[in-house]
Amino acid sequence: MNQLPMTAQLTQWDTERMKSYKNALEFYHGNQWEGRTVHGEKRLTFNYSKVFIDKITSYLMSGVSFAIDPVADSAESRAKAQRAETLLQQVYQDNNLEQLDLETEIDAAILGDACYKVTWDEAAKRVRVTAPDIQGIYAWWAGDDISHVWRVASRYSLSPEETGFLYPAYPKTKTAAVIEVWTVNNFELYLDDVLIEKKANPYGFIPFVIFPNLREPKKFWGTSDLTQIIEIQREMNRAVSQLARILELSGNPVAVLENIEESEDITVRPGAVWNIPEDAKAYLLDLLQGGGVNLHIDYINLLYRILHDISESPRAAFGGTERDLSGVALEIELQPLLQKVNRKRLIRTAAYNQRNRMILRLLEMYRNESFGENNLRVIWMPVLPKDIARQVANEQVLVQTGIHSRRHAMYELGIANPELEFRKWLEERENILKMNRELNAKPVKTPARERVIESPESIEE
Repeated sequence: MNQLPMTAQLTQWDTERMKSYKNALEFYHGNQWEGRTVHGEKRLTFNYSKVFIDKITSYLMSGVSFAIDPVADSAESRAKAQRAETLLQQVYQDNNLEQLDLETEIDAAILGDACYKVTWDEAAKRVRVTAPDIQGIYAWWAGDDISHVWRVASRYSLSPEETGFLYPAYPKTKTAAVIEVWTVNNFELYLDDVLIEKKANPYGFIPFVIFPNLREPKKFWGTSDLTQIIEIQREMNRAVSQLARILELSGNPVAVLENIEESEDITVRPGAVWNIPEDAKAYLLDLLQGGGVNLHIDYINLLYRILHDISESPRAAFGGTERDLSGVALEIELQPLLQKVNRKRLIRTAAYNQRNRMILRLLEMYRNESFGENNLRVIWMPVLPKDIARQVANEQVLVQTGIHSRRHAMYELGIANPELEFRKWLEERENILKMNRELNAKPVKTPARERVIESPESIEE
């Protein structure tokens, strides 16, 4: 970095990205008209953009869990993997990550990027996972490898109360600008451009997970879901506002006078009588004649269809279908949405696995845990509802014929942890077999009966 103060350096960095973030947020919150409002102009805003963002995020986060599989096939490795899974689940609950992930996904869809921060809370003795505002995150990566981030800076503000609590020597009546600079080896902390702490990175890794909403090839920062629909959204607002003005004028007719130089007491009301010269002509302007309104409506419907096509969110995604559809037909209808969700899930899988690795590493460092070598998996639930009974029957046949393993069948059915369920099934099977062996080994006792046997001959008789 150069000799400028840290705040000035970051302010000059990524100005276009920060500007796009600001514009996207304003558009999402309904500030969608360009230019100043003309006096008396009707401006309606139908914020489909916000609806699309919330809808795609709901489909994306319809269900997600994780699993940890040991690399080695041994009882010790399985026990360590199970321990890691249990502690990871506890971290998720402590940080309420289900809600945090949903909020972060909305941010990512609006802005185009999102971020997680994974640190150790020394006071609470636990892992803390937060989602810093991406508008305060700056990253440096290798020129030929955007996946290799070697420095991250995080800028945020502290209120006077927070400043006084965290930094008692600093004036308590002033809002402070804080900048953290992380590399794999070092950590620097700036308070209002003053370096107040510099030390070795205690974690040995940069505790940030930065990921795009949707990535453009060869680019580090992502793209917003709003980028493609901003123009069509503005045109729809303009077209509907124009139609609203026409209908408003039609409800308040305009009197047209021909060959009249001056007019007095010419008002439009029921039973009104107008006195005009013989060669003059007066009539009400009919803005709806000739089917003009239908042209506006057809144009709005066209914009509406384009909006759904560009956003990859068919009308069926909002629960509105004009005909009854089978499961396969509905899936075909929603293919654009499903493909967009799958593209996002590819990126999120890598980000969540990276976050989980950081969590486990901190647990090993600060709780003296040892999890061994494991493979981390993110399990996504199906976006569309499925016929579970039919799917179970299909998997049963595939398992019996040796095409699928039991673990794979569980995975296809959406079981969160197939490995754990398989081990439970083995334990139950062993217990049942053991119980059967014990029952078969015991002699069967029949009720004793009193019989008088006089001689073997009597028995034969």
